[in-house]
Amino acid sequence: MAKATPKTVAKKAAKKPAKKTVSASKVKSVSLSIEKSCEDALQNLKSLNLDAQLQADLEWCLGSYKADNNPAGLYEMAERALNVFTVAKEKKTKGVTAKLIGDLEKVLKSRP
Repeated sequence: MAKATPKTVAKKAAKKPAKKTVSASKVKSVSLSIEKSCEDALQNLKSLNLDAQLQADLEWCLGSYKADNNPAGLYEMAERALNVFTVAKEKKTKGVTAKLIGDLEKVLKSRP
């Protein structure tokens, strides 16, 4: 009787876990939300006729953001708008909603 040759089992290479990186879509979604929030803030500032200088700065920063995709200025303007809306809310100005303030706070917390 012939000897049976032992079978060699080929081991599969262990898969390395994928590196966790911030995906471009997530960065884009955060950027879109800061852009959207600033546009909403600008619209409300205009409708309530609050802080004309902030309106002009927001318009400029939105244009700058569309040109270079750098949201740094938008975050600064969002902070200023949040302060203006918070003061207006304390004065019970009609048109300043909790949702608007909450959206600005959420965007500012998600700042990269």
